[in-house]
Order: sequence, then C-alpha cells, then structure tokens
Amino acid sequence: MNNSNKSKPFNPFNQLKGKSKFPWGVLIWILLIFVVILFFSNVFKFQESADLSYSEFKQQVKRGNISEVTIQGQKIQGSFKKAYKPEKGETSYTSFQTVKPSVEDTELINILENSGVNIHAKEENRTWLPTLLIFLLPWALLIGYFVFMRKRMQNQMKKFGGGGGGFFNIGKSKARRYRKTSSKETFNDVAGLENPKRDLKEIVQYLKNPNKFKELGADIPKGLLLVGPPGSGKTLLARACAGEADVPFFSISGSEFIEMFVGVGASRVRDMFSTAKREAPSIIFIDELDSIGRARGTGLGGGHDEREQTLNQILAEMDGFAPHESVIVLSATNRPDVLDTALTRPGRFDRQISLDLPEKKAREKILRIHTRKVPLKKDVDIQNIAARTVGFSGADLKNLVNEAALLAGRKNKKKVSFGEFDQARDKILLGHEREDIISEEEKKIIAYHEGGHALMAKLTPRTDPVQKVTIIPRGRSLGATEQTPEEDRHNLKKDYLLNRIAVMLGGRAAEKIKFKDVSNGAYNDLKQVTDLARRMVTQWGMSDRVGPVTFSLGEQHLFLGREMAQPKEFSEETARIIDEEIQKIVGDMENKAIKTLNENKDKLDRLAQGLLENETLEDKDIDRILS
Repeated sequence: MNNSNKSKPFNPFNQLKGKSKFPWGVLIWILLIFVVILFFSNVFKFQESADLSYSEFKQQVKRGNISEVTIQGQKIQGSFKKAYKPEKGETSYTSFQTVKPSVEDTELINILENSGVNIHAKEENRTWLPTLLIFLLPWALLIGYFVFMRKRMQNQMKKFGGGGGGFFNIGKSKARRYRKTSSKETFNDVAGLENPKRDLKEIVQYLKNPNKFKELGADIPKGLLLVGPPGSGKTLLARACAGEADVPFFSISGSEFIEMFVGVGASRVRDMFSTAKREAPSIIFIDELDSIGRARGTGLGGGHDEREQTLNQILAEMDGFAPHESVIVLSATNRPDVLDTALTRPGRFDRQISLDLPEKKAREKILRIHTRKVPLKKDVDIQNIAARTVGFSGADLKNLVNEAALLAGRKNKKKVSFGEFDQARDKILLGHEREDIISEEEKKIIAYHEGGHALMAKLTPRTDPVQKVTIIPRGRSLGATEQTPEEDRHNLKKDYLLNRIAVMLGGRAAEKIKFKDVSNGAYNDLKQVTDLARRMVTQWGMSDRVGPVTFSLGEQHLFLGREMAQPKEFSEETARIIDEEIQKIVGDMENKAIKTLNENKDKLDRLAQGLLENETLEDKDIDRILS
C-alpha cells in the first residue's frame, strides 16, 4: 500500500507546503505556545508568592518580618525575613504580594522606615497589551480556525474536481478542462464505430478549419447526442475527440449539476457555457444526459424543481449560441426514450449518433487493441475469441482481456493462453466456480438436464452450434450449455425462434423422460422461454390468431415512493388470447422436445454419462460420444 494513502496526524506546518500564501499553521502554533507560557507563568507565580491582605501586610511590617518591598502604583511586592505560614495552610512562603487601597495611606512609609524595611519604587506600568491579548486571544483563535477550515475546504473541492471558493463558489461549473496532451486516446484507439467516428471527425475538422464548411453554406450542428447501450464506447469516443481536437474540451457529468440548493444547477450551466464561449472554438461534453434531461411534466422519474431549472437553462444556452460562436455540445446517454423532446429538436441535439454493440469484425479489432501490451501464446486465436463473444460490448471485451491476464498471473505464467481466455469468458458470463458439495443424485439430474439442452441443439436444424457443456456450478447456475452463432444475427425468423424455444425446453424434457418428474432447475429456462414467446405474439406479429399487430405491455414505475403501473393498450379479451397463444407455443415446443429426446434416449444416456465422468465436454467431445 502506498504510504501516501495512510491517514497522517494533523500538522499545521503542512500548510506551508500547499498553495496558501499565508502560513496559518505557524500562526496557530505561535498563539498556542503563547497561551501555554502565559498560563504556566501565572500559575507558578501564584504558587511562589503569598497573597496577603493589606491589614496582614501592615501587621507583618510592625512585627519586623518584612525585609524589603517594591511599590509599583497600587501593587506592593516583597520578601519575608522568616518564612511565612498562614494559620490554616501547610505551605510556607518567602515572598508576598498585596494591593494598597485607593485611598492614600500616609503612615505606610513611616512604618516601613521605622521597621528597617528596604523600600524600592517603580513607575506604574500602564501598558494595555497584555490585557488586550487576554481578551482578544480567544477570538483570534476562533477566527483563525474558521479561516483554516475554509482554506482546507477549498483544497478538498479542488482535489475532487470542483472549483475553489467553498460555499461562495458553489454555483461555479465543475466541468474539467482537457488539453490535447492530457487525453491519451485518439480515434485510432477506437475500433469499429466507423460511422460515429466519421461524424466526430467532421466536427473536429470544422473546429480546426470552419471556413471550409462556411464557404459551402453549411452550418455545423450545435449538439450531437451519442446513443447506445452501456459499454458501447460513448465516453471513449468523447475522450478520443478530446485527444484529436486542438481546442478546449470541457467534460462534466449530468449529475454534477444537481445540488440540494435550487438554482445551483442552472448557475453552473451558465458558468460552463460562458467559459466555453470565451474560449471558442470549444467542445462541451455532458455525460449521462438523461440524469437532467428527462421529459418534463410526465410525473415519472420524480418531479424535481432543481433538475427542471437546470434543463431549462441548458435549452436556453443552446438557443443563445450566436452564428459566429463555434461551441459544440456533445452528450451521451443510454436512455434516449426518456429525454425531453425540446432537447432533441432541430437546433439543439439535432443529430443523434447511434452506437451499437460491436459485430464480429469490430470485436476482433477491439481485442487486438486491448491485447497490444499483453504477451500471448501461439494458441490464442483472436478470431475464435471474437466469434465466441457475441453480445459483448467494448467494455466487456476489455474486461475479458484483463481477467485472462489476471488468471495467467495467478498461475505464475509469463504469457496468456487460450485457456485463460476461455476461463475468463465463463467467469464473466456465468460467474465464479462454486465450491458447493453436490450429491451424486443431484449431479445426475444436472447432467441429464444439460445433456437434454445439448442433444436438442445437435438434433434440431437451424439452431446455433454447441460449443461447450458443463455441470460445474458457477454463479447461480448449476450447469450451462454454451451455444455460439456462426454469424451475428439481425433478423430472427419464426422457425429459428421456435427451435430456440425447443432447445431451451430440452433440459426439462430430459428430466421428464429419465426421472418421470421435473425440478426447479428449469426456472431460468422457463423465464426466457415465456419472455421470448410473449415477444413473438405481442411485438413481432408471429401469431396467426392475434395477427400482425403489436401491443405495448404495461410497465411498472416508482413515483414518490409508490409503485404505479401504466395501463395496457388492449382489452381483457385480447389479453386472454395472448396468454393462450403463449401457452400454445411453449406447450408445442415442449412436446417436440420430449418426442425428439424419446427417439434418441440412448444418445441422451451416453451424453449424460460423459458429463458425469468429465464434467465439461467440448463440441468435438459431444460429436465423438454421439457418433
């Protein structure tokens, strides 16, 4: 662990190392030392001298027990000839002090001279500094403490990206400015996404050479909205744009506008846009725009005055751009459906750049970028890994390479092999291997369940090829059957979807055939099957009885702590027909799975036995057992 991360004791002298112009820490130490010295000097002084009354002092003079005195104004100090011990005290004193009454005692000097006392006189000390210090010192310490805490708060705000000034600068923008040298990513580091990169390159070229487009009468869009699922590369594209553009680039998250004080968000928007206009041409990047750009007046997502004022200020600022102000607003969101329509109209975010999950060729390029600094063995086939990672986003692929490298490091290997990539993929999709102790009977049920999936995939035409079958528990699953499509699919035919349902029901059908009973192991299969069948009936028009129509199902929303449901867009009779069609599709495919597995019961037994012996079977192992 880095020692700099450990908590250190408070030391005011550390303030000298910061950017503070005045050493407040040194001042606080000096004041504390002064108070301590003053306190102890008074305490010791009181302990050494007896505090006599004026009458007792005169009695001691008449008795001849006073050797000398020093008179300074009303104050008298002196020493005894013999140690003085009060009547009820145990401590004896060699010196004393007392105060004369305000009325002048003319006999005092005669008494002192007659008693042979040595008399000294000093001018009365009229300085007001000690008294002033005693009264003002507590206030000085209090004010110094508040000044110190204010400076410390400013440093903390600067450290975490906010502006300085504490409470007085709360309305200042928290946008971070990136310079060309601070952003390492460029468009060469972004694999795939050719169309989005082309649009952003056009923006960068406009900012570098606006006359090229103005001569053709073209107006560059004021706002660009990056839309795509999580991990598809929206923020990466923005960082690459900052690395390519030789102009000021301001980055901020939508949630950083919102504070507990109403009006702070709008103030930060004004400050950010005014700064960008002063340094135009420039780019503003707002990440997670949906956090402040939700549709107004819907009642969903919570009504928040501060959020709506912030949104209104963004709309007003984008409308206020003068033609000569070259300020581009770049935003990212994965929820374009919840954005206010005023944001997406022409003149604001009028260009939407859609980012999809990468296809096979793009996944291969992404993997090659992330493995540039990873030593790979010769058995690592990037094309094969790209083919087996259908549905992975760019962030998922980066995580895959990192997990494979970590696994190789745990095994003390110098290079990463294909086995580590395979294990990393299983870990991401299914989770860690569980250490549960499973009985032989349960293991047999799992083997037949996964064997049913694999056998149905092998025997059913127009299905995705089987890559691997395992009965090793991972995450929440007790086993898994891995199917990888030969190519990325965009159009799903009805025949393919029905066969997919039959394969997912193959595990439950195998349990029925072998054990004459079913278990709860098919819960996730039934959930996916029901959802797929419902989409076929209500959204994709694949039911002859319902017809080529689409129905929007009611959704649940949380509003003001209560769950509210949107009404369905169809009648109860239509809902009954939809339910019957879903049950018919699922029932027919289950009967198909039971019939197919019954006709190949010997193959099912051999496949289950192979899983019990090896726990994991690859595609070639399955073909060998079935042949």
